[in-house]
Amino acid sequence: MDLYQLEYFLEAARQRSFTRAAAKLNLAQAALSEQMRKLEAELGAKLFNRGRLETTLTPAGETLRDHAEALLTQAAGARRAVGDLVAMKGGRLAVGAIPSVSACLLPAAVAAFRRKHPQVELALHEGTSEAVAQWVEAGKIEMGVVQLPAPGDAFEVTPLRDESFVLLVPKSHALARRRLPKLAHLSKEAFVFYKGRARDVAQAACRAAGFEPKTACESGELETIRSLVAADLGIALLPELAARGAVPGCAVVRLGGEPIRRSVALLQRRGQELSPSAQSFRRLLIGQAGV
Repeated sequence: MDLYQLEYFLEAARQRSFTRAAAKLNLAQAALSEQMRKLEAELGAKLFNRGRLETTLTPAGETLRDHAEALLTQAAGARRAVGDLVAMKGGRLAVGAIPSVSACLLPAAVAAFRRKHPQVELALHEGTSEAVAQWVEAGKIEMGVVQLPAPGDAFEVTPLRDESFVLLVPKSHALARRRLPKLAHLSKEAFVFYKGRARDVAQAACRAAGFEPKTACESGELETIRSLVAADLGIALLPELAARGAVPGCAVVRLGGEPIRRSVALLQRRGQELSPSAQSFRRLLIGQAGV
């Protein structure tokens, strides 16, 4: 059965006359009668008692009326919800990011999005690059920001930022006063590592410089990393984004020699059309990243 047939049925039930219902619906009476015959044939039950003066519902018709009213109410609600989503007057947007991005790059984009679309619920999910990619692929989030490379070929990739790694050191540390120290000269230092791909890049860079780094501790929380460095537990080799801004008790030191770099990109499922709210957020984030 089609929704329009249910609408015709309810109007005929309200008017108690096919003639009056057809006039109300701006239909020929024969067309309305034909649709009601089709509906009865599909359901296998007589819906109307057709009298000379008045048309009334049979018990089957009474049963259908209750369900038809509920179905049409749900359909109208669905139309409104989709319309609100398209107009960004409601709905929900879920995005994900690695911690350094969610802490340092996303806030400005989120604030701009909230100002522009205050009625859209925005959910942020934070995790490793692998976790964010899995969430995108599974449809848990519409898009996510990860450190490249992206796993597999299931994604459309939009580069957002290419950046160098820097040192975060206690302000009292001798490195805070050195200009462009080389990583190879830091073999005796203890390191505080930022979990995830940033840690993998940092450790690989130390090994390429000729030493196995000593790990003082590691954490997946950016504020914890900063606090540990400020407490003089070690130095941190971090993406520039993660060291952005004033960090109490710490100094940011640029490295000399061959730069250590990483690329950050926005992932979405290949071939998937983003929702209007996701498209808007994507534009804001790309603008914020300066792409």
